[in-house]
Amino acid sequence: MLLENTRGSDTAPVSRFTRLRQLLTRPEMAFLMEAHSGLSAKIVEEAGFEGIWASGLSMSATLGVRDNNELSWTQVLDMLEYMSDASSLPILVDGDTGYGNFNNFRRFVKKLCQRGVAGVCIEDKIFPKTNSFLGENQPLADIDEFCGKIKAGKDTQEHGDFSIVARVEALIAGRGLEEALKRAHAYADAGADAIVIHSKKSSADEILAFCREWNNRAPVILIPTKYYRTPTDRFREVGASMVIWANHNLRSSIQAMRDTCAELKRSETLIDVEDSVAPLADVFALAGAGELEAAEKRYLAASNGSAQGVILAATRGESLGDLTLEQPKCMVPVRGRSILGRQVEALNRHGVSDITVVAGYRADAVTVPGIHKVVNEDHATTGEAASLALALERLDGAMVLSFGDIVYRPFFLGLLEEREEDIVLLVDPDGGTTGRDPVACTMPFSDDPDLGGVAPLLTRFVEGKGDVTSDGEWIGLLRASAEGTRSLKAELAEMQAEGSLGSADTGAVLTRLAEKGTRIAVVYVRGYWRNVNDVMDLAQARDSM
Repeated sequence: MLLENTRGSDTAPVSRFTRLRQLLTRPEMAFLMEAHSGLSAKIVEEAGFEGIWASGLSMSATLGVRDNNELSWTQVLDMLEYMSDASSLPILVDGDTGYGNFNNFRRFVKKLCQRGVAGVCIEDKIFPKTNSFLGENQPLADIDEFCGKIKAGKDTQEHGDFSIVARVEALIAGRGLEEALKRAHAYADAGADAIVIHSKKSSADEILAFCREWNNRAPVILIPTKYYRTPTDRFREVGASMVIWANHNLRSSIQAMRDTCAELKRSETLIDVEDSVAPLADVFALAGAGELEAAEKRYLAASNGSAQGVILAATRGESLGDLTLEQPKCMVPVRGRSILGRQVEALNRHGVSDITVVAGYRADAVTVPGIHKVVNEDHATTGEAASLALALERLDGAMVLSFGDIVYRPFFLGLLEEREEDIVLLVDPDGGTTGRDPVACTMPFSDDPDLGGVAPLLTRFVEGKGDVTSDGEWIGLLRASAEGTRSLKAELAEMQAEGSLGSADTGAVLTRLAEKGTRIAVVYVRGYWRNVNDVMDLAQARDSM
């Protein structure tokens, strides 16, 4: 089966088989990255690699078995099928010893070609194999028998550019350079398309010596797992065609999982873990949720689509002094990233990529990539509501609204999804008498999770600080459904018509909606955010975020 999903020109499709062959034979050195699942294959492609090494060690470890042919060749095929479906990259699979004699191997080659897997690497050891990095003096296959296996594979392949790579284990077995060269030449004579010369020494000296003696008779592939200190340019100098990073996705994932498990066992809370792991939106994106959403729009009733972002960032922030002479406070750095940059990154992690920023003071200095900038030319004489009205002119669906001067943990955006009302606010119960935007709610914060199914709603924004009727402070984050956005736009239009828009803040708009019967949900949060109003706030944000 010929899989042709990449084009070399407007009329000439290039198969994955051909692309792997091109990587092996082109003048510049190529790099393959290890993958062991459909997910890791997508990540390899996302990172920009040109090909995938389907590691036998990694696939075995993923299923919790040893790299001693405990994973059957049919199980390997199943995993490869997911990887091939998930990525458009050519795959070179670690075929161990070929899973038996020449007959087993040629059946394996046939099945690989049917699944669009571009090549296979087999090693000249005895079946069942032992991982090359375990033990000493591992037995090697008979040269003639291994050559027969190569010939059988070449006679069976169903695409002319399918690549069979012979892995020479003579250095692993302690047989020396002469034996390694002898075997490599025999395998090339038998039709191998490339040679892997393998070593478990921490020095690359014997690998480099092999490459010099080999003199580019056929492409040479190196796997520098053990001699990782060797500069990559040394491999180029001796004519290596390809380098394989053989197991590092697996090993990095093991460390990450251990760190997460250890932290959760210690702390018994997700608070300090959530921001260090990939967001759920990233998982959904890698799994192809976006494609399914697009397909649903085509084949099923249209959906609302993903939310858009709005960030109100028109003010200077005079209390920050010289820090905002040449830039608005949304561009003030917190731990090396601007406040606005942090917000855009958090929204992106949550799956919000269409972001409108309403700038005003020094709008030219608002330069975060990936935003749509709207300028409130009257920012000095108007309030938040006027800026919001400008932003909503280009919105027609769900949105997430943020003030441009708050620093918060990205998991806050997920909290906005906890309620089904058309407008949802995050409120900190500890800021009710001192915060910028105190609110009164239908019920105060409670540590008791069993409230009989009753959840708090916004009653109104409180006029001044210190009002004892306040139940907390709105932190400046809001989610609105498509219907909620329409309600906000209608209220802003009504305020514009009556002349009250220019001086109003967002709280006034939300209070008007609540008084008209709109159910505005409140989700209480404590800590993990900071409103940056002055230098003290900035210092605390830098310390706590």
